[in-house]
Amino acid sequence: MPRRIESLFIQGPAGRLEATIEEPEDAGSDAAPAQACLVCHPHPLFGGTMHNKVVHRIARGFRRAGAVVLRFNFRGVNLSEGKHDNGAGEVEDARAALEVLRDRYPELPYSLAGFSFGSRVILRLGCSAGAQKLVAVGFPTRLGHWDYLAHCEVRKFFVQSTHDEHGPKHELEAAFETFAEPNRLEFIEARDHFFDGALGALEDAIANIATLL
Repeated sequence: MPRRIESLFIQGPAGRLEATIEEPEDAGSDAAPAQACLVCHPHPLFGGTMHNKVVHRIARGFRRAGAVVLRFNFRGVNLSEGKHDNGAGEVEDARAALEVLRDRYPELPYSLAGFSFGSRVILRLGCSAGAQKLVAVGFPTRLGHWDYLAHCEVRKFFVQSTHDEHGPKHELEAAFETFAEPNRLEFIEARDHFFDGALGALEDAIANIATLL
């Protein structure tokens, strides 16, 4: 029995949002999903979509751990309506997507994960949304501020390339010291922000984090 993948549109605050819901990797068995996860993509103005290769690996890592995963395109990306809103509107897009995921699977614990710009979005939303954990991949230290993380007591996992040009190792380590506990920071040896040469290692790291219920 094949794994179920559903394409859908979500009513967002600026119009319809293109989305995909995917069952866990072992959905061919009788096992029901053990958790749910919303995954957000990188910056829309620089080609970011829900089909980004890092986003794909994050989603697959969670599905390996038994999660049902919802990915979506922010406003103005591909078939999603609206225009880019510099992060503020995109947080509300993510909130609308999360509501759909929670309505579909109300009994499941849920997490938020995002790559680059998407990591900023999920941290903004997740610190007040009751998520079980937040997974920030490729956190861009050179985009905006992060003072709100000093008061965010949700479990936060940061996964970063050792050669991230948008979130250099030394900058993230310094920022991490100001974040509220509980936190974990993991570096993966990779060539750049997009985890070139290490996508498999990234997926494994995400799958391990996802098992921490």
